[in-house]
Amino acid sequence: VQLQASGGGLVQAGGSLRLNCAASGRTFSSYAMGWFRQAPGKEREFVAAISWSGGSTWYADSVKGRLTISRDNAKNTVHLQMNSLKPEDTAVYYCAAGARDAPIVAVTTPTGIHSWGQGTQLTVSS
Repeated sequence: VQLQASGGGLVQAGGSLRLNCAASGRTFSSYAMGWFRQAPGKEREFVAAISWSGGSTWYADSVKGRLTISRDNAKNTVHLQMNSLKPEDTAVYYCAAGARDAPIVAVTTPTGIHSWGQGTQLTVSS
């Protein structure tokens, strides 16, 4: 599956933004999906994941209650709604897919990712 992320930009602290990820392929609904981020000088870290059906979600502790992951299998898209943004959320955000039919836990770590999108920059100003 090929992934194309979009929606990044510059936002003030406390603001909101929605990231989008468009996927190619007719079997999108077979893939658990995730979002990761990488800040300058830091390792890529897990942000959020969603199961193939959308029935299960998983979040990093640092974003719980502020970010919401969702998917639309009919449109082959995954979204990350980001509210109450903080300067420490500044990073390049990547959408990611696990192996086909892999469980959601597999896409909570970079080693479980089989496909990466190209990344979209989010900058949160204080």
